[in-house]
Amino acid sequence: MDTRQFEKYNQISADKFAFANKDTKLHDLKLDTKPVGFFRDAFNRFKKNKASVVGAIIILILIVYAIVGPFCFDADYQAAYSTDNDLKKYQQLPPRISFMKGTGFWDGSKVKEYTEVQMYRLKGMYEEIGYNPVIKELGSEVVHDQFLGDKVVYKVRVDEYYLKGVFTKTLTAAQYKDIQEWQSKPENQGLQVILPAVDTKLCPIYTVGGDALNYWFECDKKGRPNLDADGNFKPAYVHVKYAGEDAYNSTRLANDPGTWSYAKVGGSDAAPNYVVRLSAYNYFIYKFGYEPAFFFGTDNSGYDIFTRLASGARFSLILAVVVSAINLTIGAIYGAIEGYFGGVVDMTMERISDILSGIPSTVVTILFQLHLAAKVGVVGALLFAFVMTGWIGMASRVRMQFYRFKNQEYVLAARTLGATDWRIIWKHIFPNTLGTLITGSILVIPGVIFSETSLSYLGIINLDSATMSSVGTMLSEGQKVMTTAPHVVLFPAIFIALLMISFNIFGNGLRDAFNPSLRGTED
Repeated sequence: MDTRQFEKYNQISADKFAFANKDTKLHDLKLDTKPVGFFRDAFNRFKKNKASVVGAIIILILIVYAIVGPFCFDADYQAAYSTDNDLKKYQQLPPRISFMKGTGFWDGSKVKEYTEVQMYRLKGMYEEIGYNPVIKELGSEVVHDQFLGDKVVYKVRVDEYYLKGVFTKTLTAAQYKDIQEWQSKPENQGLQVILPAVDTKLCPIYTVGGDALNYWFECDKKGRPNLDADGNFKPAYVHVKYAGEDAYNSTRLANDPGTWSYAKVGGSDAAPNYVVRLSAYNYFIYKFGYEPAFFFGTDNSGYDIFTRLASGARFSLILAVVVSAINLTIGAIYGAIEGYFGGVVDMTMERISDILSGIPSTVVTILFQLHLAAKVGVVGALLFAFVMTGWIGMASRVRMQFYRFKNQEYVLAARTLGATDWRIIWKHIFPNTLGTLITGSILVIPGVIFSETSLSYLGIINLDSATMSSVGTMLSEGQKVMTTAPHVVLFPAIFIALLMISFNIFGNGLRDAFNPSLRGTED
C-alpha cells in the first residue's frame, strides 16, 4: 500500500467503527439437526439406491405372496389334494380369470389343431354338456398324409376348461344319490352332472377311453359319426331294461325319451355301486360350489399352481431364514473366538473349518438324505446338511472383523479398565461387525433357496406331497410338459428368477449402506 492510500484510510474517523455483539455473550450455538445413528445413516444411504429399493419392494411382495397365497384359494379344494383322485381330471389347465372369459387372454384357452372327425367330437361335447369348447375357428388348411392322403386340419381356439368334457367314476349308492339330489335342486337346474351311459356297440370308439369318452353318438371305430338324414347326431345311449334298474330319478337331458340309463350297476345287492359318466365342469361345481378358474392354472396332478407355488415359496423362505439364523449364531461365536484370541487357537480352529469346507455340499446332502432322513425326516436332514458347512463363511467374516477392531484404542482402553475378554468381545467389538453380519445373513437366504431349488429340481431331495411342494419340484415337473403346458413351469421360473435377481440387487445396496467408510458421505 503506498503513502497516499494509507493517508486516505487513516482519515476515517473513530465514530465510524463499532464493536460487533457488544452486549451479547458469545457461545457455541445448539445444533439444529438431530444426531444420526449408524442404522439411520445406513438407511438414508440405502434409500438413495433406487434399484435396491425396487429390489426390496419386490422381495416384500414375494414374501407377502408366500404368506397369504396358500389361504387365497378355497380350503375345500386344498383339502381335496390328499383325498380326491378326481383332481387329476383337471390337470394342466391354463390360467383363467372368470371375467376374462372369451377374450383370448388369461381365459383358459389355447389354439389347437383338429381334424374333421375331432371337430365332430367337439361339436358333440357342446350338444351333450351344453358348454361349447370352441371359442373361435381361426381357419383351416389341407394337409397331405402319406398314408391317409389329403385331410382338412382346422385351427381352433378352444376353452381348455370345457375341453375336459367327460370322465367315468364309480360311485357308492350314497354318492350317487347325493349328486342326483344336488342337480335336482331349483338353483342347479341345467347343471347336468351325471350323463347317460353309452352303448359301445353303437359307438365302438368309446371303449378307447380318454377323449373317446366324449363320443356319445353313433359312430365307427375311428369316431366318424353316423348322422341322420338332417345331419344331426344319433344318440348311442343305453336304454333301461327294467324300471328303477339304475336307481336314477333326477334331471335328464332335454332330448331324453325317459328310457336312457344313467349308470351301469355293479357290486352286490347289499352294497351296489354305479359306474357313471360325469361332466368334469359340472362335477367341479357340484364338488366345490363355483366354476373352475385357476389364476395360475393347474399342474400335472391338477393342483392349483397359485396356492401350491405360494406354499412351496413359504417353505423355502422359512427354511432359508432358519438356516441363516443358525449359521449366524454358530459363525458369530466361532469367528469371534478365532479373531479375538488369534495364535494357536485361531490356527487350530481355521484348520477345522478348512477341512469341513472341503467337503462337497451335494455329497453331504445326499448322504444325509440316505442315512438321516429316515430318522429326522427329509426337511430335518436338509437342515442338517445346510448348517453343517453353511456357518463357515459367516465365521470367516466375523474373524476378519475382529482382527480389524481388536487393537483399536477403545478396546485397549476397555482392557486397561479391567474389562473381561467376553465383555470386550460382545460389548465393544461385536457391535461394530453388525453391518457385515446383517448383510451376510440376508444374502445367505437366496443362496439357501437356490440350493434347495436346485436339489429338488435334480431329484436329490423330494419335498413333493399332497399338501406341499417346492419350487424346484414344480420346475422339474413343469419341464416335462414345457411344450404342451408351458404355464406349469413358467410361474415357478418367474418366481425364482425374480427372487434371485431382487436379492442380488437388494444385497448390493445393503452392502454399500452398511459400509462404515461411506458413513456421513453425500452424493
